[in-house]
Amino acid sequence: MTKIAFIGLGNMGGPMARNLVKAGLQVAGYDPSDAAQREFKKAGGSVARSVAAAAEDAFIVITALPAAKHVRAVCLGEAGEKGAFDEAPKGALFIDCSTVDVETSRELSAEAEARGLRMIDSPMSGGVGGAKAGTLTFMVGGSEKNFGLAKPILEVLGDRVLHAGESGAGAAAKICNNMMLAVEMIAVAEGFALADKLGLEAQKLYEIASTATSRCWSLNEYCPAPGPVPDAPSNKDYAAGFASSLMLKDLRLAMDAVKSSGATAPLAEIATKMYTFMDDQGGGNLDFSSIYLLLKK
Repeated sequence: MTKIAFIGLGNMGGPMARNLVKAGLQVAGYDPSDAAQREFKKAGGSVARSVAAAAEDAFIVITALPAAKHVRAVCLGEAGEKGAFDEAPKGALFIDCSTVDVETSRELSAEAEARGLRMIDSPMSGGVGGAKAGTLTFMVGGSEKNFGLAKPILEVLGDRVLHAGESGAGAAAKICNNMMLAVEMIAVAEGFALADKLGLEAQKLYEIASTATSRCWSLNEYCPAPGPVPDAPSNKDYAAGFASSLMLKDLRLAMDAVKSSGATAPLAEIATKMYTFMDDQGGGNLDFSSIYLLLKK
């Protein structure tokens, strides 16, 4: 059986790796968090002592990490330690599910090719709920051949696996998606904050707006106001499905891309300022829908 290495067993990576184990696949997981590793072992996965040990003899290496610097460190190694590129066998396929900048995706893909490895950028959408349910959407950048090799594995983890184009296209799609999501969430939160001031119940606004022209994922599935959507973070004290600090990280990636490409994104610029303020006020660990609390103030 082909061994899969899974690096990053956090809020997203943990349930993804466990779903691979449930599917009967051989998975070696690694995370710097002992608690995350214990949880994975309890689910039936094997735990590696290091990134290099996880990648050894693995013909598929999946990474789900917070930022580009972590992906680089895992792939290339750091502080004199070997990285996954050093230990994985020739021809191994790297599937990076992290949200990183386009340049990092392209550079690591080129380095992988130079070493006789394969790599795709495959960021995901769907949140922790989607990771647990196996209903994520993957947007993949890489060659047609590498996409074809990765697709059966990604289909275990999600219900939509889409080829966005060559290397870096998946990262570009995710940056654009999350930039739109941030603006969308703020707009929905503003609507519910205004409704509260006008004496309109959140449930009534939800019943109307969720079937009207303002319907969207941030409203229908992830309502930022407590009450209407029982499973939304707003009904769990805004425990992070997707932390505000991570949304801010993605918005900064988007702003860098806007600047380097000469694009214009004034609403995303405002959204970046709002999430920066939230982070400065200590709200970075709350779910990004908690922007509603800031607007209510």
